[in-house]
Amino acid sequence: MNASFPSRSAGPALRFYRLYPDARLPERADRAAGGSMPVRAFRYCEAMTTASGFGWYVFAPMDFSLMWDGEDIFWHCALLDDWALLSAAQLPDMSDLFDLMAPPGLAGCSPPFLTRLTEPGTVQIWSGLAVRSAADWSLHVRAPANLPMPGGYVAYEGIVETDRWFGPLFTNIRLTRTDTPVMFRADMPLMQVQPLPRAILAEAVQNNIPTPAEIAAFGPDDWRDLARTLTPPEHPGRYAAAVRKRARGKCPFDTA
Repeated sequence: MNASFPSRSAGPALRFYRLYPDARLPERADRAAGGSMPVRAFRYCEAMTTASGFGWYVFAPMDFSLMWDGEDIFWHCALLDDWALLSAAQLPDMSDLFDLMAPPGLAGCSPPFLTRLTEPGTVQIWSGLAVRSAADWSLHVRAPANLPMPGGYVAYEGIVETDRWFGPLFTNIRLTRTDTPVMFRADMPLMQVQPLPRAILAEAVQNNIPTPAEIAAFGPDDWRDLARTLTPPEHPGRYAAAVRKRARGKCPFDTA
């Protein structure tokens, strides 16, 4: 199965749509993980910097906090005088704006900002955005790669066929501590989204893994390549230098 990259003439691989006017725009993910990556890793570990910089950061549309008492979930933001029991909550003025802009048949269908899910301690958080991908591309939604998170929750991962499904860009999180506020800041990445060619997700591709070769079956090419990796190089970062040299100026698709 072959996956073709979207050409510049065909349009971008990914397009974001801002439904909530105050939502922060996505940003290209940072190879240095927001400056938190150790300097030695940033210089020499191309695998880590590549993973960190793959995709785009998506943010919460406003500062807010969640608190779970083991049964009920409460939320709070600057517009609320006190903690409110969470079932579903709209962004400020979003419902009125949506009804004003949407066709009559969609009145009252504004996506909720926060939704308590049925599983204990789980909440769906909407970014205020929607997203489309190029034909035959899906979107991997995950926690930011290698970026230290504030704690108190874990994010679920998902892969969505965003070329066929157009809807709110959200993430699901599970609170991991009780009776303690967990704050979500609008200036910190909430999730990282990464376009994937759907061909690599096919069962035929993922199941086509041969039985691992035993060391006795290694051929001359295997030993040569392994020696190249295991022999101490004259200069550290040999792999990083080679990858950067190959990748320089060869972006496979336009993301504008």
